[in-house]
Amino acid sequence: MTQTARTAPGKHAARRRDRRRDRRTAPVPTAAPAGGIPAAQSTAAPAGEAGSMSHREILEAMSGLLLALFVAMLSSTVVSNALPRIVADLHGTQSGYTWVVVATLLTMTASTPVWGKLSDLFSKKLLVQMALVIFSVGSAAAGVAPNMGSLIAARALQGLGVGGLTALVQVVIASIVTPRERGRYSGYIGAVFALATVSGPLVGGVIVDTPGLGWRWCFFVGLPVAVAAFALLQKTLHVTTVRREAHIDYLGAILIAGGVSVLLVWVSLAGTNFAWGSLTTVWLVGLGVAMLVVAAIVEVRAVEPIIPLRLFRDRTTSLATFASVLIGVAMFGSTVYLSQYFQLAHGMSPTRAGLMSVCMVGGLLVSSIGTGRIITRTGRWKRYLVSGMVLVIVGLSLLSTIGADTNLLRVGIFMAVLGLGLGATMQNLVLAVQNNTAQKDMGAASSVVAFFRSMGGSIGVSALGAVLSHQVSAHVIAGLTRIGIDPRAAGQSKGAVPNLAELPAPVRAVFESAFGDATGRIFLVAVPFAAVALIAVLFIHEVPLRTTIERADELGGTGTGRPAAQRRPVGASPAR
Repeated sequence: MTQTARTAPGKHAARRRDRRRDRRTAPVPTAAPAGGIPAAQSTAAPAGEAGSMSHREILEAMSGLLLALFVAMLSSTVVSNALPRIVADLHGTQSGYTWVVVATLLTMTASTPVWGKLSDLFSKKLLVQMALVIFSVGSAAAGVAPNMGSLIAARALQGLGVGGLTALVQVVIASIVTPRERGRYSGYIGAVFALATVSGPLVGGVIVDTPGLGWRWCFFVGLPVAVAAFALLQKTLHVTTVRREAHIDYLGAILIAGGVSVLLVWVSLAGTNFAWGSLTTVWLVGLGVAMLVVAAIVEVRAVEPIIPLRLFRDRTTSLATFASVLIGVAMFGSTVYLSQYFQLAHGMSPTRAGLMSVCMVGGLLVSSIGTGRIITRTGRWKRYLVSGMVLVIVGLSLLSTIGADTNLLRVGIFMAVLGLGLGATMQNLVLAVQNNTAQKDMGAASSVVAFFRSMGGSIGVSALGAVLSHQVSAHVIAGLTRIGIDPRAAGQSKGAVPNLAELPAPVRAVFESAFGDATGRIFLVAVPFAAVALIAVLFIHEVPLRTTIERADELGGTGTGRPAAQRRPVGASPAR
């Protein structure tokens, strides 16, 4: 009796342990072992079961996020077709045209890692709503801007909000959806991007061409959408905040933003306001590099660095980040001037120029949704990155052949090829990084990729804008001289963007030819950047997408983890 009494509790405990093991439960570890276990070794639940939220609940939670992302993308696309008219009305130059775009990209780039790091420390929902408010204030200021300087400043404020929205949407989705299922939802992000890219130029063109509205309404039109997104987020997005001691790296944030900004200012102004080899170039480059070097030292020593340098020990993160910079240069730097090409080289109205964007966006939409669904089903992603980069190179090469007399059908086909490549590339680079990243670093890692892609875009827009301006100026001066008109007497010596409708036919022909030939040249300049990005993608090691929110080393030393039904995604609560 005594022996039985002594052993019974042990047997009961053993049975309980067996039942727990059969249900594949495990206690949450207090600390993850160094190095961790590869995601491929995890024996967690199958794809589609990794969260306590159903597909419908996830879509409800994402609705406000996607609307916020839509208004952020809309802010750039709705203005694109109006920019030639805006710059002409405000008596701006080609440099001013470039800076209206660069101002937004610059502040978006500089603020992205800060937003990402803050999302690891504070309420993600509150941060998204703050970004929406900042964006709305910037939009309203841009709508009432009396001159180019005020407009550029307002666009910079817009960029702060856009930086938060583009970074935080990816972070929040990563906190409620597993990497394996994330490919499916990345397709929705691609669809929103495509919708904003298609509808923006069309809406902007109609606004500019409608009497009684004018280009200022291009900035006001997004405000009701931003208000709706704010309300929808308040109602549908419910994420819990893991409370922990916060150490904000203010010095690192200032140094990173300052260093990047100085270098972008140099890239934007060199060659036009001062020579590339001038003393101004020396001190601007020296100051920018020095600030970034000091920032790297600060980040190594910071308790909570804005950009944790340890992330770059992972090969996938390093190569994907490098590729993102080059893709940003090629994508933003070349495509942002397509609207100007259609209006100034082909004499299109803003509305017709907006219709032409459907070609590229259609390709992007098809490949983004298609590859997202296939990746969710198979867990394999590298082949789509590689094929996407090949299509990007092909598309850029084809577009480098366009001129003022190129058939629009050919231009549309070339744009569709580029869109197919971009759709298979952009979101999947972020997905590859998130798959290798611990949940506690998800905000920083996601924003790092977005940061470097935006930085590449800013550099691309600035550098290729300078190339475009130089090429156009040279062609115009030569063309006007050839037909017996003094460029200085025509008011074109400062690179002003003309209103083609007000020009005599011979002068108009000179400008159309100049913008057509110069636009093809910037696509040619973008090709090498895409080629180097392809090489970087080829060296990325493919790790099959994990089926859990957390990495295997975060779940436990054995990598078994808790079953999906009993484990709520980190940072998320069921949708209400």
